[in-house]
Formats: sequence, C-alpha cells, structure tokens
Amino acid sequence: MNSMHDIVELSPQLRGLATRVMQNLRGEDAPQPLAQAQWDWQSVRKVLLIRLRSIGDTVLATPSLHALRRFLPGAEIDILLEDWVAPVLTNHDCVNRIVTLERGSVASRARVAREIRSARYDVVYNLHGGTTATLLTRATGAPHRIGYAAYQYPKLHNHQAPSPLLLWGQQKTHSVEQQLALLGWTGVPVSDRPPTSLTVTPEVTEAVSDRLSLAGLEAGKFAVVHPAAAFATKQWAAEKFARVVEYLASQGIATVSIAAPDETAVLNDLVSQTSARVVMFSLSLPEVTALVAQSRLFVGNDSGIAHIAAAVETPVVVIFGSSNIAHWRPWTAGRAEIVFEEMPCQPCHGYFCEKFDQPECIIRVPVERVSAAIERVLKTSTEC
Repeated sequence: MNSMHDIVELSPQLRGLATRVMQNLRGEDAPQPLAQAQWDWQSVRKVLLIRLRSIGDTVLATPSLHALRRFLPGAEIDILLEDWVAPVLTNHDCVNRIVTLERGSVASRARVAREIRSARYDVVYNLHGGTTATLLTRATGAPHRIGYAAYQYPKLHNHQAPSPLLLWGQQKTHSVEQQLALLGWTGVPVSDRPPTSLTVTPEVTEAVSDRLSLAGLEAGKFAVVHPAAAFATKQWAAEKFARVVEYLASQGIATVSIAAPDETAVLNDLVSQTSARVVMFSLSLPEVTALVAQSRLFVGNDSGIAHIAAAVETPVVVIFGSSNIAHWRPWTAGRAEIVFEEMPCQPCHGYFCEKFDQPECIIRVPVERVSAAIERVLKTSTEC
C-alpha cells in the first residue's frame, strides 16, 4: 500500500481501517467513520435504533445514540425498547422518542409494527439481531435498513454489514463496539468509541435524596451493593457480599442494597449474614440511576445495574463469573475494577455450568480480592 489510490481500491471495510490508521499516524483526533457512507446523509431526517432485551443492553446502546446525535444534530432520533426497560432512557439527551414493545405480546408487536411503519423513518439500525427485532426492522419499510450479514434472516435488511471484528480490526469486540461498528460502517463517525451515558433529572435526584435523608445517609458517603444476577453462574454468594458490607463499614462507608421485586430473597439473605447495617431500597429504574449517581461506589455482579453505575461514572467494582469480560465489562470514562477467577471454561453461555456441579467460576472468587479492588478504587477516587 503505497498511495491513497491503493486505499480507494480496497473493500469499504478495509478502506475504513486503512484510513483510520493513516489518520492516527497524522495525529488527527476527530472521530472518524469505519467506512465510506452507504447513502447520502443530507436527506436523512428520521432515524430509529432497535435495541431489545435487557437493562445492560439498553445502557450499552447509548454510545451509538451519542454518535448519531453528534453526527445528525437536527434529526429525529428514536429508539425501540422493551417497555419494562424503557425508563432507563427517560429524558436522555440524545433521544427524541422512545417506542416501547410489550414483552411476549403478539398484539404489541402488531401495534408497534404499524406505529414504526407510519413514522416513515429514513434509516433503521437493528442493534439486536433477534427474530423480533429483524421483523420489526423490515416492517418499517425504511429506505435504509441496516443489520449484520451474520444475523438470522439477513436479507430482511437492505444493507448488510460485515463482521465488527473486521471493521475494528480486532480479535474481540465489546458490545458497545459491536453496535458502534454498525453505524460506523454506514459513515457515522464512531472511532472515538464514546462512553455510556444516562440522564438524571433534578426531580428524581431530589426524591432519592429525600429517601437517603430519611435513612440517615448523605450523598457520597455510601456504597450501593447489588448482590443479584440473572443466572447462578453470575451471582456471587450473599455470604461473601456480607463480608464486603462489613469491610465497607470498617472504612466508614454505609451500604445501600438494591434488587428487583422478584430478587428480595437475596437481599434478605445478605442482611441475615452481616453484622453491619444494610439499608434496602425498592426503586424505579430512574431512581436507581439517581441513587448510584449519588453513591461513592458500586459493588456488584455483572448486571444491568452495574452498567447503569458505570454510565453515570460512579466508581465500580464488578464481580464476573461466566460472562465474557471482553464483551460485557463496564464501558465507562470513570474508575472501574473487574474481579474474576480465570478458568479454562470461562466465558460460557452462563445458563448453567457444564463442567462442574456448581458454577466454580463465580464461587471461587475470594472476598479478599474484591476488598482489595474496592481499596484501589477508593484510593484512586480520593486522589482524583
């Protein structure tokens, strides 16, 4: 490769990679796309992102929202989410409208399909790739429907992107990078890999502050401990979290513990096994965001709540079991420590342990290493 002429002759994805390398060599810092634009962006007025499933998935879509808003400051940018998780993005600066889908409802799918088709979007990105997301992408009838070529039913998209590994020129990608690459392939500048972000409104902040005050707690003087997880392979023992709560108390840091309504058993288990005080709150998702934003530290399993904490730049210590750390680690401009037990079978699908009677990857993580990670994060926080 001796000239720019050689770059022009490359495929779009390799051309994007080569261009980024040359820009880095020249010291150019402005964000760049990962390939040439696939269409004329001047005529684009309405964009929809489809990102179904969990809290963490939703939070990890916010860098893509940021990149789009920066690129199209005057456009309408909407996002389609499952209804139960939609409050995470309430009042987000980069979103004009949240379209919600009721989980498991055929009637809701039909309603949403009609709604998004009538909206007449110019561009629709399928950030999920599942069957429902793909069918809804096609239902929009948008002139530009983008998904990965590796998705199931890829031909329902009229723009099929190559692998994000190829687009980034990496052997592994984070979930954020996987989503950003889909935008970057179409000409959206994403090379700076923006952090996750969430909006905390003054009203919700005040409501949470009032609850903290009633519990005798002050902002910045407590840690949020989240002992729950979606699967046993990701859930560190409540007994070990109890020791962490006692360690925090020895450092003069109170503990607020949270979990979903169907996870109260793990909170009760934690409280029953510690001698330190634990304040338990039941909160909405916007209130959870406001709570962790006021906390000094977050400690918990790999979960959506951990991603919320990272998005508001609260220092985090996250305990990993079966999850793919490269793909699911906290994506944040703040301070973060990950604690895990390295094993040949890690990562895995996580639904159950195939190698042992119990998920040893999460069981073997010692309290001492989590406490040491907390100490490092607190020290760094104090120094900053």
